[in-house]
Amino acid sequence: MKGQSPDPNQSSLWSQMLKDQLNPKHPLSLLAEKMPWDDIEKELSRFYSRRGQPAKPIRLMVSLLILKQLYNLSDESVVARWVENPYYQFFSGETVFQWKYPVHPTDLVHFRKRIGKKGVEKILQVSIELHGRKAKEKEVLIDTTVQEKNITFPTDSKLYRKIINHCVDIAGKEDITLRQSYKRTVKQLLRDLRFMHHPRNRKKARAAIRKLRTIAGRLIRELDRKLSPEQWNRYAEQFELFTKIINQKKNDKNKIYSLHEPHTYCISKGKEHKKYEFGAKASLVLTKNSGIIVGACSHDKNQYDGHTLPEVIEQTSRLVGRAPEVGICDRGYRGTSQVGETRIVIPKPPGKRTTPYQKQKARKRFRRRAGIEPVIGHLKTDYRLARNFLRGSIGDSLNVMLAAAAFNFNKLMKELSSFLLNLKTDFLFHLERLILSFQSLNTSFTNC
Repeated sequence: MKGQSPDPNQSSLWSQMLKDQLNPKHPLSLLAEKMPWDDIEKELSRFYSRRGQPAKPIRLMVSLLILKQLYNLSDESVVARWVENPYYQFFSGETVFQWKYPVHPTDLVHFRKRIGKKGVEKILQVSIELHGRKAKEKEVLIDTTVQEKNITFPTDSKLYRKIINHCVDIAGKEDITLRQSYKRTVKQLLRDLRFMHHPRNRKKARAAIRKLRTIAGRLIRELDRKLSPEQWNRYAEQFELFTKIINQKKNDKNKIYSLHEPHTYCISKGKEHKKYEFGAKASLVLTKNSGIIVGACSHDKNQYDGHTLPEVIEQTSRLVGRAPEVGICDRGYRGTSQVGETRIVIPKPPGKRTTPYQKQKARKRFRRRAGIEPVIGHLKTDYRLARNFLRGSIGDSLNVMLAAAAFNFNKLMKELSSFLLNLKTDFLFHLERLILSFQSLNTSFTNC
């Protein structure tokens, strides 16, 4: 059942209103006044039932998601800071200062699952619409990046060791006595893997990896014999994953790199400092002049950049209301020149009949395309895109859209603050000129 937010117009007899105690020119105060909270609540109300115990207010939950991404915080940290920060509370719709936690951190997990991709896409759409006509440019910049998962660098030895530990845990839960737990054996094999790249240790390390694989397969087969059909069905997906990891070869496709994130895939972007990245590919669309993110989506498969264009352009046209006329991309999108109504342009050598004006225009256009790279860098360092802590492929989609929405909100907050600052500066300048003119008039009258 949907919860209700406090009435901002209701005054308290015992304490002053929170709004009256805060700086109205603070960026969060300005953003709170700009946000269309009624539209957001109306749109997300369809994810709630009419029966049951009332949930937390939608504005509170949405504001916590925005604040978490805006200030690069975890679920636990944003809830803890909410109690300390009155601007966080005012942004969330509170009328008086609160002393206790608004929600349990796990409630944010349940809320993300409740609203899903459509709900988070609505938040991204609001962040775009607040910029008005600036977000409806005809030309956009498009690029892809890697959103890494929260996993360690995958190796065969790590995966085999985790399979062994999982099998021992399953046997303990189901009261099954294993012929051998291999605890001391695995410990010694892991010691043999230390400094495995040293020439003297390679042979011993390879033998240790083969032994770990043998032990993992032996435990899987033993559990297969001793578990009842009902018990086996409870762990069928896990054992299918274990078997696939043990049987996969070096050059196989669709390999498993993590037990808790099996949808992770390996991406090579040609970087010198990081040859491979393990996560999901994400596409971003940025307006050419105003620098507003009007499209952000994650891709389930590691596909060629040109094949990611239909999905991200379709999302952009859905969020903005129309498809962009021109998409400016890099050479990684070679082979694609048109996607629906959008013309795709990439850098290429000029033709013999290309005029100097056309060359200059193309040069400016592709130099501007490079402006999306620092935006991606800011998304990774400031808005939690560098490492995704949300689970599954749906977590990839939610995280990239929330990061893009936080970037747009922060851009709007800066614009609102600078606008008020310019107004104040202009007012003081004109006031000073007026005072000087009055002083000069007074001096002239005195001399007369």
